[in-house]
Amino acid sequence: MNKRLHVVFTGHVQGVGFRFTARSMAKQLGVKGWVRNCPDGSVETLVDGEEAALAELLAYLESEFGGYIRDKQVEWGAATGEFADFGIRM
Repeated sequence: MNKRLHVVFTGHVQGVGFRFTARSMAKQLGVKGWVRNCPDGSVETLVDGEEAALAELLAYLESEFGGYIRDKQVEWGAATGEFADFGIRM
């Protein structure tokens, strides 16, 4: 079942390869959406895909960057199918 995952990570999450790692893993998992740095120092991602793949992406990012993540806001919703691929937004 396709779902949407929206996550905002806070902490020391910019400048540590977070976006590039997220893009690489998202492409491996076949999920679509985007990741971006926010002006407040957080990193935001919005992703559509199979629920299991989204959960795997979230778990991977938490394990890779656990030392940098102070907190995260996670929202699950219905997928919209609006994304053609996964990219880094500016």
